[in-house]
Amino acid sequence: MWTLHGDGQNVKPDAIVMPEERLSWPRTLGFGAQHVVAMFGATFLVPILTGMPPTTTLFFSGFGTLLFLAITRGRLPSYLGSSFAFIAPVQALVADGDMGAALFGIMCTGVLLAIIGFVVQATGSRWLDALMPPVVTGAIVALIGFALAGAATTNYAVAPWLATLTLAVICLSAVVLRGFAARLSILFGMVVGYAAAAISGQLDFGNVEKAACFGLPDFHTPTADWSVLPMFLPIVLALVAENVGHVRSVAHLTGRPAINDESGRALIADGLATTLAGGFGGSATTTYGENIGVMTATRVFSTAAYVVAGVVAMLLSLSPKFGALLMTIPEGVIGGVTVALYGLIGLIGVRIWMDNRVDFANPVNMYTAAAALIIGIGNLTLTSGDVSVAGITLGSVAAIVIYHVMRVLQRDPDAELSKETFDPGA
Repeated sequence: MWTLHGDGQNVKPDAIVMPEERLSWPRTLGFGAQHVVAMFGATFLVPILTGMPPTTTLFFSGFGTLLFLAITRGRLPSYLGSSFAFIAPVQALVADGDMGAALFGIMCTGVLLAIIGFVVQATGSRWLDALMPPVVTGAIVALIGFALAGAATTNYAVAPWLATLTLAVICLSAVVLRGFAARLSILFGMVVGYAAAAISGQLDFGNVEKAACFGLPDFHTPTADWSVLPMFLPIVLALVAENVGHVRSVAHLTGRPAINDESGRALIADGLATTLAGGFGGSATTTYGENIGVMTATRVFSTAAYVVAGVVAMLLSLSPKFGALLMTIPEGVIGGVTVALYGLIGLIGVRIWMDNRVDFANPVNMYTAAAALIIGIGNLTLTSGDVSVAGITLGSVAAIVIYHVMRVLQRDPDAELSKETFDPGA
């Protein structure tokens, strides 16, 4: 239950609506709708890119959000949207007609994340700070975004004029619009690009007309394939970084350091949500920075608004016609969006380095980031029998191994590197 903030109608300029508070229900519904809009563009883009069922992804996104709020006891506002960290391996497997194996990889990664969450809940998160300092975390996040550059440019080349229009609208919206509207620049770009494609006759609504207006999402079950796990399990490092960064961001923005104690529960919740999604045909989930932006702009951190968002997402997922409509988005529009979006994901990693003042004059930092990025972006792939380990996985592992080996061998024990503090949400 939530207590009413003030009169439930207004928020003073210097006030914050805390997680355990809410405004009047009509206003709470409005803020919940904003969270749906903020997450929507990225959340449904992931299944479109990977070939997963969009309505199933949306269903488990909403359900995962409600599960997250329950496990964190309503103390940590967050929306669980589709994770971009899984795009490369899922895309490859689904393209080969092996969705079951992709779901198995997602499910196992979720189980591993939940286990890490239980360990953090029992022991605290200091060991995570030591395992993944800012230079490692930044490198992993950066290579996830930049390694997808090839997929973005391939889609862009299919319809360059449409992709350019979409990208131009995204860029212009970000600087011309103000406040919350500017945060929806990617959504605006997709809408304009889609409209242009419709006007030029590039859309085919045949499947939309055949689809039912209401119905259950298209559920699928995983197929046990242990050979895919090397492609998936290292992705847990990115999920840990995203979740811990989210917790610390909320703690900082609300002025409540005690929220950091929810790190273990957040990892458990996202792990279970990802496990369930993988078990029934949805995309993996993660905490969403887009919704952090909404809370920053509105100063409303009420978890009641996220309950609304989760319920709305699940309701939207119950329309097969809606899912079929999403699948009509042309490659050119996707190309324009992903050129911007994948780049932004990569730059989040760069921001982690900047916010934590990572010293790249130190060779440990320099080679950790350099090797990880080239391995990931170059998509270095090592194969042994039926097991294949791709660039993002190798890059993530390389960042951790290179950092810790060089730190052990570093002659100067008082190196500035040891003074870094892990704060990806700064």
